[in-house]
Amino acid sequence: MNRFFRLSLLIFVLWGLPAALVAEPAPPEISLDGMELVETFAHGELYADAGVDWSVYTELQLEPATVAFRRNWQRDQNIVDPFRVRNSDVEKIKQDLAALFDEVFIKELSSNGGYTLTEASGDHVMRIEPHIVDLDVHAPVTSRTSFNRSYTERAGRMTLKLNIFDSVTGDLIASATDRQEAMRRGYAQLSNSVTNRADAQLMLQKWATALRERLDQARSH
Repeated sequence: MNRFFRLSLLIFVLWGLPAALVAEPAPPEISLDGMELVETFAHGELYADAGVDWSVYTELQLEPATVAFRRNWQRDQNIVDPFRVRNSDVEKIKQDLAALFDEVFIKELSSNGGYTLTEASGDHVMRIEPHIVDLDVHAPVTSRTSFNRSYTERAGRMTLKLNIFDSVTGDLIASATDRQEAMRRGYAQLSNSVTNRADAQLMLQKWATALRERLDQARSH
C-alpha cells in the first residue's frame, strides 16, 4: 500500500466519523510561554505561572476588549444579498460587543469580586487583556434588517482569549482560551437586537463569573 493511498484512506475514514468521535489533541502541559496547564474546558484551557503570588494583586487594569469575526463571516452573510452586512455594520457590532464586555466584566469583578479597577500600573495591579475572536453572529442586526426577518435556533458563537500580566514588569502570568456557543433553543426564534444582546450577555457573564471565581481561588491559595 503506497503512502498516497494510506493518506487518502485515513482522510476518508476520519471524514466519515462523527465530530464527537474525532478527539481534539490534548493541550501541552507547558505552554510556549513556559506556563503550566491548570485546567481544561470543553473548548479551551487555562495556563498560569506556577511561581506567582496571586494574593498581592488587589487591583485590576481591564484593557478594552478587541473583537474579530470568524474568517469570511461578512462574505458568507452577503452571499444572497451583497449589501446585507456593510462595513459600517461590522464595526457597530464589534463596538457594541466590546462595550457589553466591559459592562459585564467590570460589574462582576468590582461588585462581586471586590477588586478595585484602576488605569495606573502598580505593585498590586494585574493587567487583563481580552480578545474576542472567531465571532459568528448567525442573524446580525444591520441597517437592512427591517427588510428581512431572520429566524434561528442559536444566536452564534465566539471565543475569548484572555491574557493576564503583571502591570509593572509586563510578565505574562496567566492566559486562558475558551469557546462558547449560544444556547440552542430547539426551535427557530425571530432574531433581533434584543435577543442577540441577551445571548451575548449570557455568554460574557459565564466568562466573567469563571474569571472572578478562579482569581478568588488563586488569591486564597
